[in-house]
Amino acid sequence: MNQPVPTPIVIDDALTAPILTDLLTRHPALAGVAGDLVQASRLIAASFAAGNKFLICGNGGSAADAEHWSGELLKNFERRRPAPLDADQDPHLRGRLEQGLPAIPLTGFTSLRTATANDREAVCEYAQLVAALGRPGDVLAGISTSGNAGNVGLAVRAANARGMTTIGLTGQGGGALKDLVTLCIRVPSSRTADVQELHLAVYHAICRVLEAAFYPGSHIAFHPGITPVSP
Repeated sequence: MNQPVPTPIVIDDALTAPILTDLLTRHPALAGVAGDLVQASRLIAASFAAGNKFLICGNGGSAADAEHWSGELLKNFERRRPAPLDADQDPHLRGRLEQGLPAIPLTGFTSLRTATANDREAVCEYAQLVAALGRPGDVLAGISTSGNAGNVGLAVRAANARGMTTIGLTGQGGGALKDLVTLCIRVPSSRTADVQELHLAVYHAICRVLEAAFYPGSHIAFHPGITPVSP
């Protein structure tokens, strides 16, 4: 059976302008990273459109952000999404599921992470997960308010070695992470709590861009391989 030809993802000014206007009205300090935010959205969208996935890691509050960010992509964020076509074939699933974008937080995996800490080094926990789960074309986002989290930095190195795209989300200094990643979004603060608040605004905006790109309509069914539809 022939599969539909995927429609290219277009993230242009018409799509991003209202999202950025809303973001900068509420958080004018983020004006300087708006371009990086759009570029990050394009990198993640291109990966999804090619059938790849998005991995996210961080520590402490940034670990919570990794879970939060992925949660907004795995199911609907602000737009109603169509059901997976395969799920609709089963009457027990019909109308109960929705399409999602494959985002995986590396913050769980308790057995693997503790085994890595016991058998190797705890600082390698995320790198080991990237080595096991990452594939060329995937994207890894490393969240670190200082940019100097050792386990996040090693995860980025592992991702780079596997041919993945890497994104850093840091405070204004960028730390060591800024020189390791494909793209670093450095929000304009060095105070941890303020950086975390700005990180939330940034990844929510990225989620809005991605959802608008992949799910522009509310009742439009399409092939479940994350192929976008025309509005």
